[in-house]
Amino acid sequence: MKAQRMNKSIIFIIRTTIFFFSLVMATSCTGKDKTNPDPPSQSRKVKVWLTSGDKSNLLALQNEVEFINSAPVGLAVVKADTSITYQTIDGYGAALTGSSAWLINQKLAPVRQNELLKELFHPSEGIGISYLRLTMGASDFSLSDFTYNDLPANQTDFELNGFSLSQDVDDVIPVMQKILGVYPGLKIVSSPWSPPAWMKTNNSLKGGKLKPACYPVYADYFIRYIQAMKGYGINIDAVTIQNEPLHFSANYPCMEMQPNEQLTFIRDHLGPKFSAAGIATKIITYDHNWDRPDYPISILNDPEAKKYIAGSAFHAYAGDVSAMGTVHNAHPDKDLYFTEISGGAWATDFAGNLLWNMRNIFIGTARNWSKNALLWNLALDENYGPQNNGCNNCRGVITINSASGEITRNEEYYAIAHFSKFVRPGAVRISANLPQSAGDAGLVAFQNTDGSKVMIAANYSSQPVRFVVEQGNKLFTVNLPATSVSTLVW
Repeated sequence: MKAQRMNKSIIFIIRTTIFFFSLVMATSCTGKDKTNPDPPSQSRKVKVWLTSGDKSNLLALQNEVEFINSAPVGLAVVKADTSITYQTIDGYGAALTGSSAWLINQKLAPVRQNELLKELFHPSEGIGISYLRLTMGASDFSLSDFTYNDLPANQTDFELNGFSLSQDVDDVIPVMQKILGVYPGLKIVSSPWSPPAWMKTNNSLKGGKLKPACYPVYADYFIRYIQAMKGYGINIDAVTIQNEPLHFSANYPCMEMQPNEQLTFIRDHLGPKFSAAGIATKIITYDHNWDRPDYPISILNDPEAKKYIAGSAFHAYAGDVSAMGTVHNAHPDKDLYFTEISGGAWATDFAGNLLWNMRNIFIGTARNWSKNALLWNLALDENYGPQNNGCNNCRGVITINSASGEITRNEEYYAIAHFSKFVRPGAVRISANLPQSAGDAGLVAFQNTDGSKVMIAANYSSQPVRFVVEQGNKLFTVNLPATSVSTLVW
């Protein structure tokens, strides 16, 4: 009996040792740990969020969709192919203008302010905005006209001894620091509306051109700005050279900069100075409407200028989104960015605005190689302000009532959210095309870095649209109600 018990004990020890050895080997071979989690289960369903044109659903989670074994006869099939990839996504968001920052910082109680910033920027507890635009100095949505080196008439400061971010210290910088506390991975592009007046041919913040003698000091001005913001913990990922360089007759800060002038500034001054100073901030050209793709193409055609340029940026107040594809085809090695469009009181139909934004700004720019999509003011008040002699009826992504602090989420909020919450930085666009037989609808698809797939589909028509998605060995049916947007994640 004693020998028998010893044999059983030895067998138990051997089996236990084999079990643990197998477990260790399995873990080391699969690499399953906190930094490399299990891939999504094959049995998981498709999650769906819906916004309806009639507002009956606002980014509302729907019933999960089951995977199916075969496509129903007669339905169009969308093949989502992860082996065919396009651009990598940097993020989605809007512009934190001086007006937006002032409203958030001055008109919301600290608790409400923190709640709002978490709602806007937190990746899981909010809508996950991941990209912002800042203005370098004043724009048409600031509390006043200013730059970072303003001087009395007839004075100059080529050493930039008077350079100061003092105006931004009031609202923009503290709000940015709070946002980065919520989402440290935020990307930022900054754009100037005007250099200091003493650098310009007309000695005014409005109109005029950059004096040729001031090209070098203006390049130094960009470097000072980037370094000063970094001192506040704010990393500027990219700069554009001039906001709307072909719109220079406004009653707010602006400047004319023709393609040959921007080319010279980048090639002979800004690019070399960034390189010499070790500035990693990207240089982005153009930053104006879709109607002039020749502007960035002509600059990128110069090989010396091109080596300093990361890509081109666009606005949507004229032209067609396909212009971004035209620039990509001319210079496929350079990136594309979408940096501005605003909704406003001229267009008040929720469904129409939501679907226009989908067709053109979010689905449209993504399908034309854009790495981001940014709307204009993140926040404005009930009177479409504060304004600085610009648009008097532009709508913010949210409206903050300056008296009560009440927040209204506008159609632009939901348009951003359908992308920003689900398509995370580092995602790649993947092949997915909707057959014409499916009806008047549009879609775009992505794969996130965690392996999850995201499809945003918009039904532009007044009739429901139904189709099948095939991705690998997975099949599922998509039902799009009339005039609606759905984000599907699997």
